[in-house]
Amino acid sequence: MSFKSDIEIAQETTMQPITEVAKTAGIDEKYLEQYGKYKAKVDYSILKEETHTQGKLVLVTAINPTPAGEGKTTTTVGLADGMRKLGKNVLVALREPSLGPVFGVKGGAAGGGYAQVVPMEDINLHFTGDFHAIGAANNLLAAMLDNHIYQGNRLNIDPRRITWRRCVDMNDRQLRFVVDGLGGRVNGTPREDGYDITVASEIMAVLCLASDITDLKARLSRLVVGYTYDEKPVTAGDLNAQGAMTALLKDALKPNLVQTLEHTPAFVHGGPFANIAHGCNSVTATKIAMHLSDYTITEAGFGADLGAEKFLDIKCRMAGLKPSCVVLVATVRALKYNGGVPKAETGVENLEALEKGLPNLLQHVGNITKVYKLPCVVAINRFPQDTEAELKLVEDKCRELGVNVALSEVWGKGGEGGIALANEVIRLCDQPNDFTFSYELDKPIKEKIRDIVTKIYHGDDVAFTPNAEKQIKALTELGYDKMPICMAKTQYSFSDDPAKLGAPKGFTVTVRNVKVSAGAGFLVALTGEIMTMPGLPKVPAAERIDVDENGKISGLF
Repeated sequence: MSFKSDIEIAQETTMQPITEVAKTAGIDEKYLEQYGKYKAKVDYSILKEETHTQGKLVLVTAINPTPAGEGKTTTTVGLADGMRKLGKNVLVALREPSLGPVFGVKGGAAGGGYAQVVPMEDINLHFTGDFHAIGAANNLLAAMLDNHIYQGNRLNIDPRRITWRRCVDMNDRQLRFVVDGLGGRVNGTPREDGYDITVASEIMAVLCLASDITDLKARLSRLVVGYTYDEKPVTAGDLNAQGAMTALLKDALKPNLVQTLEHTPAFVHGGPFANIAHGCNSVTATKIAMHLSDYTITEAGFGADLGAEKFLDIKCRMAGLKPSCVVLVATVRALKYNGGVPKAETGVENLEALEKGLPNLLQHVGNITKVYKLPCVVAINRFPQDTEAELKLVEDKCRELGVNVALSEVWGKGGEGGIALANEVIRLCDQPNDFTFSYELDKPIKEKIRDIVTKIYHGDDVAFTPNAEKQIKALTELGYDKMPICMAKTQYSFSDDPAKLGAPKGFTVTVRNVKVSAGAGFLVALTGEIMTMPGLPKVPAAERIDVDENGKISGLF
């Protein structure tokens, strides 16, 4: 087993020309827009072809994330490569990484070891410019909004009730709260403002949920940017901004085609965070992958309480998708961390702590099988330090409780290490399922939030602050109450307290803010201390990244 860094493994791979990858995927060259030799965009008009039937959809999710790491993307890629080794027609559909985490704590998001998508440097950096386009569209709307106020404010917008923030694709805590428009009358209207990270922009969610350019423009026109002095919502359509925004996004709407290390075709498109947005790749990419393959393997961000819940309750509901199977990734190290072991000691065998951390895994499995009624398999993502006794304990406990489980060794062995998991996924995909949602749309806002908290988080109740109560009343009166709920919550716990690890009981979730994302088509409920602009750590990953005189990048992991 190699201990080379991810970037070293990726750089040693001989990639196929993207035209060859497209042929493998069954994509005619007329739909291909090449970005160099190894990347391309695919025109979504391919969906109008009647030559393919819709394949099966497999979601890869995980236990609550820990500093010890889980490996959803790695598992997604390795599983697809494993299924291809078994002769299956399979495609991958992943999210694009944000520059914030790449230069912050997490690092890249193109998989790891021998289960990666390439070219990993491009994917983790500027790629095909989608995020830049989203940021430009977001900030064009912000500029048009402030300009409207400066030019006489015909719409009677209250500058104190502007909800649209500017964005930048970087972790920059300094920009969370700013005052702008200073410097006298010709420089704008002074007001409090702030920045979100680009992945938290509603335009990211809109792009990922739009079905085509017409739908994209309609969704953009519905974006609520603020309120008038008499409490009426103001939209991007009121500012006549949707046409120009769509022009900026027309190419970004087309999914990006790349390949795995083993040349399995992979769509990498869109990238909303799952703790503050819906956390899935684009509907367009997923649908094209399903259109072209018998199996599409996709992933959703963070733990199953966030990414999987939103994938199932928001994305599947809006796009009319029905998953065939769910893979729930867990690692021995992460389970020990949930059992109370500090990160520095997670590499040491500790069967007692491992057993203590298992309830987190089992609660996620129970949600998938009992609430959503979907077949589920636990993928134990093997790390080099894991002992046979630890791996056996997780496997035995799962089997004792009737939970499907498979060892995944894709990090060290690529597709070969994913064959056991692939066989189990193929078996489960052939089982019929009664997929259902965790709440119904026609319920009142509070009841939908309560359903998520009690059924998925296993909390006792929800507390709404007076501010949230007022917002819920106003949103209901404005007719926004029939939308799905997008919970903004810490990813580290089932609760809204990141310190409550494992499977906590007896807690109440506090909702302090509820706002409408009318373009995306959901309501966002903010809980705990969740923020839409992360900060950099004490030693950012950016300090380790370098490039030599030949342009070869190092330190990008």
